Amino acid sequence: MKINSSPLFLVFMVMALCFSCKNDTKEKNKPIQIHKSESTAVVSTPRFVEILTESMEFKSVDTIPSGWNTFRYKNLSNETHFFLMDKYPEGKNITHTIKEIAPIFEKGMQLINRGNPKEGFAAFGALPEWFGDIVFSGGSGLVSPKKTAITTIHLEPGYYIMECYVKMPNGMFHTSMGMAKPIIVTQEDSGNTPPEPTVNITVSNADGIVYDKPITKGQQVFSVFYKDQKHHENFMQHDVNLVRLDANADLETLEKWMDWSDPRGLITPAPSGVTFLGGVNDMPAGRTGYFYADLKPGKYALISEVPNAQEKGLLKEFEIKD
Repeated sequence: MKINSSPLFLVFMVMALCFSCKNDTKEKNKPIQIHKSESTAVVSTPRFVEILTESMEFKSVDTIPSGWNTFRYKNLSNETHFFLMDKYPEGKNITHTIKEIAPIFEKGMQLINRGNPKEGFAAFGALPEWFGDIVFSGGSGLVSPKKTAITTIHLEPGYYIMECYVKMPNGMFHTSMGMAKPIIVTQEDSGNTPPEPTVNITVSNADGIVYDKPITKGQQVFSVFYKDQKHHENFMQHDVNLVRLDANADLETLEKWMDWSDPRGLITPAPSGVTFLGGVNDMPAGRTGYFYADLKPGKYALISEVPNAQEKGLLKEFEIKD
């Protein structure tokens, strides 16, 4: 069976729920205010969902309304993280993951980590048919330590898992350390509308990442429209991550690190000289998500979590002038 998208996310959810930290904080109707030193825009919105990571957990509400939701993800940990919303098919939940998914992923990932990717990917062929019905519904891009990302996405009602599958230095995924949290999206609509973008990004197989105007300094709202999707060599669909590049940043190293199927890919520490500032995680073709950034003068890149991103037009550099 062909794997639907992210090959990592459900690997260790059995353990994840044991460590998951739930928070009863309610959504509040007040403006979002992000300190500009976090390189994130100051944004006002009538409703938002707070997510906090201090170590290896998602502290957030357990239930949110459907429709448009703006997530403020504050990463106070010492690790790079993101969040991705995985919509389960009706009737399936974490119990089914424990019984039907986790053992297969454990076997496959052990083989990959031992340097046997061909055998590891073949092991995934035993995944149940319903696994292919999981819908990866967006989330933030990668977020560096002590940074905050704001992302707006549209969610249908249902049962979701919020997850992060960046790797520990020993190769263990963050899902196994507690970064997998069930979220119920209710039938009640949020009543929110999407923000007005300042820059429109279109992502496609043919053209890669394309934006409609020069990107300038200051507060920006990026729309990300997925014109189409495909499963790349590492089974990932394309996403968009915003990265600030210091003078010592090496694009080849960054590109290789973004591929989880590389033994050193997505593993702590992130490459030197790069700061991840969020973005929009993968979602089905035809959908649009939004992310916010307060851009200072310097060099940046937009990159997808796929092999050979530059060759595919999924790594685009740009510079913000003073």
